[in-house]
Amino acid sequence: MRGIGLVLISVFGLLAVPDDVLPLGFALLGLVVVGAVVDCWVGISGRARPLALVFAVARVVAISATQEWTAGHPNQWALNALTTTAITFQWEWSPKVALPATAGLLAFYLAVVGLGDGSATAVRLVVEVGLTRLAFVLMRRSSRRVDELRERRAALERAEAVALERHRREREYLALLHDTASATFLLVAVHGRDTDPAQVADYARHDLAVLTGASGGPTTQDSPVDLTASLRAVVERSPLTVDTRWQVGSVAPASVALALVRAVREALANVERHAGVRHAALSVHGEGERFVVEVDDDGLGFHPDEVPHFRRGIRGSVVERMVAVGGSAAVTSRPGEGTSVRLEWPGG
Repeated sequence: MRGIGLVLISVFGLLAVPDDVLPLGFALLGLVVVGAVVDCWVGISGRARPLALVFAVARVVAISATQEWTAGHPNQWALNALTTTAITFQWEWSPKVALPATAGLLAFYLAVVGLGDGSATAVRLVVEVGLTRLAFVLMRRSSRRVDELRERRAALERAEAVALERHRREREYLALLHDTASATFLLVAVHGRDTDPAQVADYARHDLAVLTGASGGPTTQDSPVDLTASLRAVVERSPLTVDTRWQVGSVAPASVALALVRAVREALANVERHAGVRHAALSVHGEGERFVVEVDDDGLGFHPDEVPHFRRGIRGSVVERMVAVGGSAAVTSRPGEGTSVRLEWPGG
């Protein structure tokens, strides 16, 4: 900034130089241009800052020392070079460097032009330098305050993201707990002594594997997965007779496919436990990257609005699970008219 400003000032200053000393004026302009190149290089690279200080002082000294022979007395070229350099020193250097350098340049200028002619210039320069230093200090404090607020906000956003991820994992674990251990406990509670101990033990081993992540645990990968093949495995393991209609080659992200598989598995489990029928229908269709999966039965049906809040089968294992991956779920049912579970991704 200083280098470019002094080049412009020097170009106009050269216009006021008498013809008889014009070579001297061009020599001063050359020094200013070289100093501007040094200023720009130091500003871009951040290296050799003392070199920029040396050239800044040399330019003001050279222009001030030759002002009587280049443009008469007093000389605006020297005054503007002095003012520009002194002001930029306040941005570039700490007070222990900027103040002595500014005082030295002002003293040299007054020595050349005389104390009487330069007294007003000295007062003005002191005021300008003081205001510049004050503005610079206030700007730095404000910038630091903004940086602190920005860092604090970033920390809050990170904490919020961690909390949301923890909450998501807790919801997923509660849904898994409902799908596994709670379902096994319900089976024992409903059938009592008629329950086959070997079958209960098999269910318990499967539940433990799922809850500990040894089988069917959450995945961190989001690579494409064959949705049809994944749902076919759920149908084959279900004790129900399931009529299927799906598109061959439907592919979904792994996290979405996992949510759909678990939601469908829970929907079929609800048919087995509560519908009073042994058959259901599963359909899968999609357009582009959108999928719709439906599970229907013509069983006993129920009023979805009357399901207690603590029952997590529909809310946790189906609806919240789909919402967590950006999808949606809707359960439609009436007593005596069966139940329909519609899963969509993306939601809406």
